Amino acid sequence: MNKHRFRGLAGIGLIATLGAMVVTTLGAALATAVGVDFELPDGGESIPLPGFATMTGFFSVVGVVIALALLRWSARPAQRFVGTAVTLTAISLVAPLLSGADAATVTALIGLHLIAAAVMIPALARSLRARTTEVSPQPATARSR
Repeated sequence: MNKHRFRGLAGIGLIATLGAMVVTTLGAALATAVGVDFELPDGGESIPLPGFATMTGFFSVVGVVIALALLRWSARPAQRFVGTAVTLTAISLVAPLLSGADAATVTALIGLHLIAAAVMIPALARSLRARTTEVSPQPATARSR
């Protein structure tokens, strides 16, 4: 197994993670500016802006680890990653729906989940495809079609 492939994927994952953290935090700031309070009924406290960056960063790193594992152990890492990531994103949308927060907060939280996924999934899937192609290039006849 080529260590360069793993380092490259980890680097792309780090850049995508930082990008996802920035856009979700900016999205949360914009939502707050237009009146979304991000208050969750359980504790009555609002989610602070750094909380969005922290949670996005944590779960994005989990996605990078999944991508690295699939690169190592799957014959089709990009396809498996996309399926896994889309499924986990769909599952992540349940928490805002069950939070008991008002409609604006729930809608904003779902939007922020989807924004983070829109940054992470394509970046990691592209990187996985590129690294899989490096290992097993298609025969010349398949490429010319």
